[in-house]
Amino acid sequence: MDTKATLHLVCGKIASGKSTLAQLLSTDRKVILINEDTWLSRLYPDEINTIEDYIRCSSRLRSIMEDHIQLLLQANLSVVLDFPANTTEIRQWMLGISARAGAANLLHYLDVPDDVCKDRLHVRNASGSHEFAPTDEQFDELTSYFVPPSASEGLMIKLHED
Repeated sequence: MDTKATLHLVCGKIASGKSTLAQLLSTDRKVILINEDTWLSRLYPDEINTIEDYIRCSSRLRSIMEDHIQLLLQANLSVVLDFPANTTEIRQWMLGISARAGAANLLHYLDVPDDVCKDRLHVRNASGSHEFAPTDEQFDELTSYFVPPSASEGLMIKLHED
């Protein structure tokens, strides 16, 4: 039986486990993982130093990836979009892609306390294993933009608590 392609989205604060979960979700051969941090670090090396830089570069990336993601979904390939679905605006952009493609959507919401995220962030930064190594101050600034998802947004939501 054919199943409908699904656009998997990840929502959670920095170091909540979004990329780890995205990797797990993409183990099936008919699931494509698209990781924003990887694309940004390769397209814009040494250009993202501020939140404004990130917004500018991620907006460019979203504009070129939108049609590609839609085509993958229309080809009945599920996509794990490892872009932080952390604001209503970004989630609506993602929902629009799945709707235009006729695909299902599933938002994975990682509800992890700030202190746990910061502890994980310190470990991750010390390991050098991630393209983005924010300071505690940057964590706090980025977290100030975080908006928890709501069922009224039209997305299917799966809660992951830590």
